[in-house]
Formats: sequence, C-alpha cells, structure tokens
Amino acid sequence: MIAGAQRSSARYLSRGGNSFVLAILSPFLALTSAAAQRILLAVVILDIPLQFGIHLFYREEDAALGALGGLSISATTLALAGLYLSWLIRAFTKRNRATSHATRASVNVNGPLIAYFAITLFSVFVAQDVSLSLFEVCLLLEACLVYVYIAGNIRTREDVVFVVSMLLVACLLESVVMIILRFTGMPSTIWGLPIHINIDSDPREGFMRIGGTVGWVNSAAGYLSISLTCAASVLFTNLGIFHKWLATAVLGLGGIALILTFSRGGWLALFLSLVLLCFVAWRRQGLSLKVPIAAFLFLALLCVPFHSLIGARLFGDDRGSAESRIPLMNLAFRIAEDHPLLGVGANNFTVAMGPYLTSEFRAEFLYAVHNKFLLVLTETGIGGLAAYLAFYIGIVRKGWRCWNLRDRLLSPLALGFAAGIVGHLVHMTVDVFRGRPIQQLVWLMAGLLVAMWRMGATPSGRDSYANAA
Repeated sequence: MIAGAQRSSARYLSRGGNSFVLAILSPFLALTSAAAQRILLAVVILDIPLQFGIHLFYREEDAALGALGGLSISATTLALAGLYLSWLIRAFTKRNRATSHATRASVNVNGPLIAYFAITLFSVFVAQDVSLSLFEVCLLLEACLVYVYIAGNIRTREDVVFVVSMLLVACLLESVVMIILRFTGMPSTIWGLPIHINIDSDPREGFMRIGGTVGWVNSAAGYLSISLTCAASVLFTNLGIFHKWLATAVLGLGGIALILTFSRGGWLALFLSLVLLCFVAWRRQGLSLKVPIAAFLFLALLCVPFHSLIGARLFGDDRGSAESRIPLMNLAFRIAEDHPLLGVGANNFTVAMGPYLTSEFRAEFLYAVHNKFLLVLTETGIGGLAAYLAFYIGIVRKGWRCWNLRDRLLSPLALGFAAGIVGHLVHMTVDVFRGRPIQQLVWLMAGLLVAMWRMGATPSGRDSYANAA
C-alpha cells in the first residue's frame, strides 16, 4: 500500500508539475496562434503612420536641425518582440517535425541591406556624437527586423491580402485624421489616445500644411504618395468589390490629405508613380485604360476645390524654400570630400557641419541636407551610399520580376509597390526622410515583394492571366 501511495503521489505531482509548466508557458504558446500573429502584424502596419510611442533621451535642439533626436520605443517595438518570440517558439516546436516548403518560414538574406546596416553600425566608431549615431542604428535595426519577418513569414496569398488590406486601412485612418485636423482643428488627442501632430502654417501664402500623425509634412506626403500608388494597384487585381471600394476610398481621402500637405515633392512623386503604373500595365498586359483614366479624373476632381492654393504653391513665390536647398547640398559635398570613405557617422550631419558653414547660410534655415542620398553619403561614406542604392534597386527589380509572373493578384500589387518606390526615389532628392514611417513602410514593402516572388515563382502557386477563366 505504501508503494501504491507513493506511485499515486508521484503521478499527482507529475500532473501538477505539468499543469504548472503549462500555466507558465500558455501566454507564450498563445503567441503562436494565427490570430495573435495577425493582430501583432496589424499593430506593426497601423503604427507606421500613427506612431504610438515615445522617444527616450530626446534632444530637441538636435531634432530642430534635422537629426533623429531620440531613441524610438513604439507599439511596433513591442509587437515585433511578440512576433519574433512567436517565430522562435514555432521554429523550436517544429524542429523535430518535417514541414512542407509551402508552410515553412524561411529567412531571406538581403546582401545590400546587410551591407548597409553593417556600414551604418561601423560609422558609430567615427561619429562625434555616439548617442545620436546609436539612435539611428536602433531605428534601422527595427526596420530590418520588419523586413526579415515579412520576407520570412508571409507564405500565402491570404497573408498578402491581409498585409495589403492593413496598409490601405492605415492610410485611410491617417487621411481621415489629417482632414479632420485641417477642417476642425482637433486637439492633440483622438479617441482618447495621444498622438503627435505637426501643423506647419504659412500665413503669407494663405494655406495651412498638415503633417498629421506622421509628423513633418514632407514625410507625410512621402507616406501618402507610396500608399496611394499601392491603392491604385489594387484596382488592377482580381480582388473582390470590398477591396476595390476600400482602395477607392483611400485614393479619395488620401488624395485630399496629400493636397493638404502642400508638398510639391509628394505631388510629383504620386504623379510619376501613377503614370508609371498605368503605362506599364497598359503596354505590357494590354489592360483597359478605363480604370487608370477614371482614377486620374477622380484625383483631378479632388483638386478643383483647392485649385487656387495649389496654383499658389506651384507657381507662387515660395520665399526661397527651393533655392535654400542648394547651399545645403554644397555643404554636403564639402563634408563628403573630407570624409569620403567612412563619412561623419550616422545621424551626425548636423554635428559635423559646424566647421563647414559659410556666410551663404541664412540663420533661419540651417538644417540637415534636403537630399537623402547626399545625407547617406556624408554620414556613411561611399560604401554606405552604394549599399543603400543597391538595396533600392533590388526592391524595384524584385517588383519588376513579380510583375513578369503575370499573376492576377501578385503582379499588379508588385508593380504598384515598385512604381511607388520609384516615385519616392525622386522625392528623396529634395528631402531628408530621417524618421520612422517612411523607412518602415519601404522596408515592409521590400520584404513583402520577396515573399510574393517566392510564392509566385512556385508553379503550384501561379495564377496567370493566360490561364484565368
């Protein structure tokens, strides 16, 4: 009886121990569910424009000159931690089980991206202000983690549709916020949640420039120009009526929001992106021009109520805004000549520019150079710029290769992503784009293009125009 009691006690303790372990692990195991992963991924996408978070160690004086002023801790940071923990748990539980190629997550190795991150990290050692440099390294690392997760875990068409849908919803929410700010002047809280609002007014020109929760108006315009091109590409896909109406709503409200930024670079980027998208779609696949013509007419009608302000912005006196960028470019070239190989360190342009300032600079516009490529060159050197350009060229090439798959869902979306990024490359020649929203949006699209190419290049996963019913 004693032996039986001992065995019973052992079984009880074993069951109790297993229950205790299960209770401890259950929150982590919950992360592996598809619903939890989608919620966390939705948080990452929605947070691109909404930017719920804080900046630790914020340095206002440096931020006022165009530097990244603090260490960003956001909803994206927390959601990524959950997504990677879920990925790790799933990889561990499947370690001893065979999984099919179609369902197994993979890690994509992007050479230019790795090179750019490594060079940016190394630039910390030559930076005058190491703290500022580390702020940018951490932000770049977070964007790289977004890319790696998307490229490795988006495996089905349903996943692609979910990501694209959330991109459209995020743009729609941001557009509504910007329009509300313009016409009602809401305070700095919406639905009880604090947001960052940037309203840049120029009473001399008679218009108010709205940056919304994205922040600086030109960053908001860059975000909108890419997102609106993505929305336009949805109209060329075989998705249902719900997604077509969602894309149309984004084009309408997002078009108004883009106008309210009064960013000439953003307007030009969207125009070039849409022309490229429609021209390639028509020339290569013989698609009807009814959709693009209707889209252009729709956007043109949106401009009618603002025609006088748009005309003043395009053809009026901008008080030297465009001309003031030229001295900054000359400044960047002088800095680059003295630091051609290693640069002055990531996020250190504003720190290093002091000795190079001359009398041509006006005190009211002393800022980081308004050209992203020159900014990368001066801060990370020739190698950093080469890797940065190679990364963007790789994105566009991947989008073109996906377009050539002639897939009714993936190909139009890929072309829209590539066209939006081409337009953004033009926009980058006239602005800084230092912040989180644009970088994470582009890195996410790059990862999504990798995933789309992987599933589209698989024979069993193709859905071609030629074979369509």
